[in-house]
Amino acid sequence: MAAPEYLETAQGRRLAYHLTPGDGPTVVFLGGLKSDMEGTKAIHLEAWCAAHGRAFLRFDYSGHGESSGTFEEGCIGDWAEDTAHVLTYLTSDALIVVGSSMGGWQALLFARAHPDRIAGLVTIAAAPDFTEDGYAASFTKDQWATLERDGQVEMPSDYMEPYIITRRLIEDGRDQLVLRAPLPLPFPVRCLQGTADTAVSTETAVRLLNHAECPDMRLLLVKDADHRFSDGPCLGVIEAAITEILDTGA
Repeated sequence: MAAPEYLETAQGRRLAYHLTPGDGPTVVFLGGLKSDMEGTKAIHLEAWCAAHGRAFLRFDYSGHGESSGTFEEGCIGDWAEDTAHVLTYLTSDALIVVGSSMGGWQALLFARAHPDRIAGLVTIAAAPDFTEDGYAASFTKDQWATLERDGQVEMPSDYMEPYIITRRLIEDGRDQLVLRAPLPLPFPVRCLQGTADTAVSTETAVRLLNHAECPDMRLLLVKDADHRFSDGPCLGVIEAAITEILDTGA
């Protein structure tokens, strides 16, 4: 496996990335919370794009994977800055952004700020506003007290070790919400969601579908698929979603 290249941000963060040259639009993969660019979906899409001669970009947010910093230092806004910096400095053509879980929220933030750069959007178990609607909404009085006292609280995960959720993550998340104000998405959007996902509910997917202002937006539910959405059939569904967007003339 080739070593990553690195890009320095204005905030002093050092971001690891892999950029595969090819035809545009460039496909960009945005990973989830505490995930990294070596995951099954990112590596599979890189190979798939290379086989089709298409440009592809994957990278690690700060505090993730091979980028600088620690997870506990970061927040949604920091990772949105990372995303905007990487996409601005490493790409110049139109983009098909594929966002998984928290990466779906990041994809929506970038698309809202830079709609002119987007040829199409694919979300996989998108988790917009999860810091508020997931964590903050479910905290007990004891957890709120721990957050206020210690500045962080430990939350269990069905898919990896517990998350350390910081007060900064919660407070910054409130400045990044996308489901509380108009969300124009003037390009094709394909939302993918597994019905066996225990981290992001189908209700969240339907809420995003109903909230966004988009002339060509579809939600595909995959029976019994879990949050990882990374087995063979699910990877094929992701490929098909990207191909469908390309077929629209993106």
